Amino acid sequence: QVRLVDSGGGSVQAGGSLRLSCVASGYTRSRYCMGWFRQAPGKAREGVAIIDSEGGTSYADSVKGRFTISRDNAKNTLYLQMSSLKREDTAMYYCAADFGWPGGSWSCTTSWPFGDWGQGTQVTVSR
Repeated sequence: QVRLVDSGGGSVQAGGSLRLSCVASGYTRSRYCMGWFRQAPGKAREGVAIIDSEGGTSYADSVKGRFTISRDNAKNTLYLQMSSLKREDTAMYYCAADFGWPGGSWSCTTSWPFGDWGQGTQVTVSR
């Protein structure tokens, strides 16, 4: 059983920054595929950024150059540093994890069938 707790959301003006955190507890392992997703009202959930235990990262085109995903393995914490925020970044943000990811030829992407999700943290960007 894995528990993910998201935090760090809030209200910010366009151009500002926020850092989201996701603390994992329970049956975590050193090999993982983790990511941040978001969902705005009336829209489908979309993948924002992905990181795996082999050092791979990837980003949605809409956030490249503005968002950075990272993980502190010692603290079992996933981060999403968001800068130059835009109004269209407004959404509920969720972290997701799979600590059973096999690695190797199995790509860690936003399409990975994540089984563990955080409760979400709201990000609101105003003009």
